[in-house]
Amino acid sequence: MKRSAVVLFFGMMALVGKLSAQGAVRDTVKTGIYITSIHDIDFKQNEYTVNLWLWMKYKRKEFDFVQNLEIPQAKSFTKLYSTVDTSHGRVYLLMKLQCVMKDSWKINNFPFDRQRLRLSLENSQYDSKSLIFSPDTVGKHFDPRFTLRGWNIDSFDVTAGIKLYETAFGDESLVKPHTEYSSYRVKIGIRRDAHELFWKMFLGMYVAFLISYICFYIHADNIDSRFGLSVGSLFAAIGNKYIIDSSLPESTTFTLVDLLHGITLFFISVIVASSVYSLRLVKKNKLREANRFDFVMAQVLLVLYLGLNIYFISKAVAAG
Repeated sequence: MKRSAVVLFFGMMALVGKLSAQGAVRDTVKTGIYITSIHDIDFKQNEYTVNLWLWMKYKRKEFDFVQNLEIPQAKSFTKLYSTVDTSHGRVYLLMKLQCVMKDSWKINNFPFDRQRLRLSLENSQYDSKSLIFSPDTVGKHFDPRFTLRGWNIDSFDVTAGIKLYETAFGDESLVKPHTEYSSYRVKIGIRRDAHELFWKMFLGMYVAFLISYICFYIHADNIDSRFGLSVGSLFAAIGNKYIIDSSLPESTTFTLVDLLHGITLFFISVIVASSVYSLRLVKKNKLREANRFDFVMAQVLLVLYLGLNIYFISKAVAAG
């Protein structure tokens, strides 16, 4: 009888230990964030740097977020400061982090673009069976006094969810390669302050078009001047496009930059073709017809060029 009681006791202890090891009791991690600065936005390399305060409140000390904090999208992150308070039967963790984040930019409407910066946090050792994040929504989530040069913050969302991984990370006890981790997610919507930047980047292209456009007001038989200005404008527009492209990430889509430069190159080519036709009229002693043709083409091309630019730019501003 006594032996049976001992066996029962140890059996119950083993069962309790097994349930504890499997993380049967899931803990809620109350998590808050306060961003102090976003800087060093590198549009070419698809990255930016963010400084933030992060705090967490939970009961199970073995979570150890100081060592087990995971930031999946981070290129690197540094813990500048951390403190842990374990009084009152819970853990209160406060950390200051500096993170270099990798992200993907949408440049279809550049420079009238709107980007979404994403940051998520996980525990690298404990999955969603052991812990789940709960956002702390009290107060603001970023310092309204810091300025993001060239950008305006227009939204800030904090949520919690489940991140799915179609792998067992080498755990042979799992029936299929599937694990779930709780994730604390931050999404920051930023809109570029683009009006001054637009003129800074595209002024060279428009000047190139205007120089080519002047050809219509040069006498039709002055072929050297007309062709010299047009060809020079053509290379200037191409050079301006390469300068802009050098500051943007690679893209397989047709962007606003490509569209505006494509329109400009096409119209400069039409101006060159018009000059050739005017010269042919002059060679046939049809000077009046050549002057009339230049006048009509000048008005038609200018209206079409301005109309197309206004349409596509307005569309990009609305879509951005």
